[in-house]
Amino acid sequence: MDEDKQKMDHSLVALEKYLESGVHIGSRFKSGDMRKFIYKCRTDGLCILDITTLNDRILIAAKLLSRYEPAKVLIVAGRNYAQKPAKKLADLTGAKVIIGRFIPGSLTNPGNENFIEPEIIFTADPPVDGQAIRESIKARIPVVSLCDTSNMLKNVDLVIPCNNKGKKALALIYWLLAREILKQRGIIKSDEEFTMTMEDFESKAEREEKDLIKLEDKKPVFGRDRMARGRGGGRGFDKDRRGTRR
Repeated sequence: MDEDKQKMDHSLVALEKYLESGVHIGSRFKSGDMRKFIYKCRTDGLCILDITTLNDRILIAAKLLSRYEPAKVLIVAGRNYAQKPAKKLADLTGAKVIIGRFIPGSLTNPGNENFIEPEIIFTADPPVDGQAIRESIKARIPVVSLCDTSNMLKNVDLVIPCNNKGKKALALIYWLLAREILKQRGIIKSDEEFTMTMEDFESKAEREEKDLIKLEDKKPVFGRDRMARGRGGGRGFDKDRRGTRR
């Protein structure tokens, strides 16, 4: 079956929109952790992610993030193409945001002038945003993250399996998250009330920084998605205990 044959019962956006953005296009590398999210691998070696799972995970993530006080949500985006959509999502939802370099100690050192105490963080790419994820472990903060086919998922509580490198794909994901979070909070009642466009979220950068592009094909640092496992061993969403909630 071709990727355009994938079906969804309750799609957040038309299937054609997902396909046009390339949000389902992974890399030629696949980790064991991400295998369950892969729909197929094409003859050219590129892995295709399951759009139904992606669609469902965006909605789950929006529901989860909407439960927290806006100022207690931290959005982190080191990757260049993710910075504009991350900032736009933060602006619309009231979350805090750190784009570009993540200053060490921001989550763990109270003496750091950049110190903040979020209750949940949302990252764009585990290897690129590794410092934020490592500090979240120490601070017992749950992590939601976009993950490509090559990522491993350790220390990620909820994975959104997607193309987390393409600027159109990133614009679509953050646009949907913003809309769904606002709907979950009752700020807007319908899709039609959300007046922002995908273009408002799309990075205008011509290309990614070379050092970030190189991370795409390196062995990932992080390992399993505890939400997808549906059993014990994870940190859960309660920062005061290492729970089993997936």
